[in-house]
Amino acid sequence: MKGMILAAIALIAALSMPLSAQERSISSGSGAVLRGLDKMAGEAHDIELQVGESENFGHLTITLRECRYPSDEPDAEAYAALTIRDARQPDPVFEGWMIASSPALSALDHARYDIWVLRCRSS
Repeated sequence: MKGMILAAIALIAALSMPLSAQERSISSGSGAVLRGLDKMAGEAHDIELQVGESENFGHLTITLRECRYPSDEPDAEAYAALTIRDARQPDPVFEGWMIASSPALSALDHARYDIWVLRCRSS
């Protein structure tokens, strides 16, 4: 009986919690703004890409596959699917999602360059 009461309390608590980030309505952006840092030169540059577009940054080629953001708070977060290639290597040096609020969670691991997502573009 005590186990059933605890299970019911847990269910009520779960149902009364606000929506998590995974349950939010997500919109797709038309592009993204990234920031690239050349650690050797000490220079940072903003990189604006449209979905499907590529741009060179040093000897890296950055391709934006998709950018998503919460529909209710477009400035709160950005998730960008990127492929980053180094001209000197056959395989991508990064392929996956980068998260604006947690750049270290899924980061480019490169000796010279850092790339991170700033925001999605909605138009």
